Amino acid sequence: MTTINCDMGEAFGLYRIGDDEGLMPLISVANVACGFHASDFNHMRRTVQLAKQHRVKVGAHPSLPDLQGFGRREMKMARDELANCIIYQVGALKGFLEAEGMPLNHIKPHGSLYGMAARNEAMAHAICDAADIFKVPLMGMIGTQHETVYPARGHAFVAEYYADLEYNDDGSLIVTREHQAVDPAEAAARCLRAMAEGKTKSINGVDVAVRADSICVHSDTPNAVAVAQAVRNALTSQLR
Repeated sequence: MTTINCDMGEAFGLYRIGDDEGLMPLISVANVACGFHASDFNHMRRTVQLAKQHRVKVGAHPSLPDLQGFGRREMKMARDELANCIIYQVGALKGFLEAEGMPLNHIKPHGSLYGMAARNEAMAHAICDAADIFKVPLMGMIGTQHETVYPARGHAFVAEYYADLEYNDDGSLIVTREHQAVDPAEAAARCLRAMAEGKTKSINGVDVAVRADSICVHSDTPNAVAVAQAVRNALTSQLR
């Protein structure tokens, strides 16, 4: 069954981003920021507690160390350094999960780390080096190093489809520093096609192959709650 996942817990100090309270009842999986692109120890704990309240599974959303750029700027890091960076972040979240009696569900790299690991074999291996310790599934995209490296290293691979992002003609994501609002009904329709046909339209109208084991909605998309509600309604209707 296809799940709905959301990148969240991305507030920092007194700064707020995303409506986690509005989104959490609509999703089944939360990807919680681990402090390097967003969040801090207080927000991590609160997000885990909110997920527990709504019986939402929690995974780690580690990033490149880029708080200023929200993890959406590329950086050069050696494989061992990157693995250590990820271990540090996932370990922090796992502590908060254990405090609430919850398991770590998965790891999903954030932003530029996600995109770079899709293209760069060494970075994909660095993510696996960290995942070897925590022994949980990894989220990623088909047709990329995610799909090639993760299963080859023995890690369960959960293929994502993005409800609120555009795709390039080669099937890669178009990731902007700030996300724009999208039409909820159109997003839901795209998700249903991705599930039924394994295809989506690129920015130029080309059909590209996708797989939707899980559908992602970003909490920093301006109308994220409306998008998540539309996608949830669409998935629910498919089960009837």
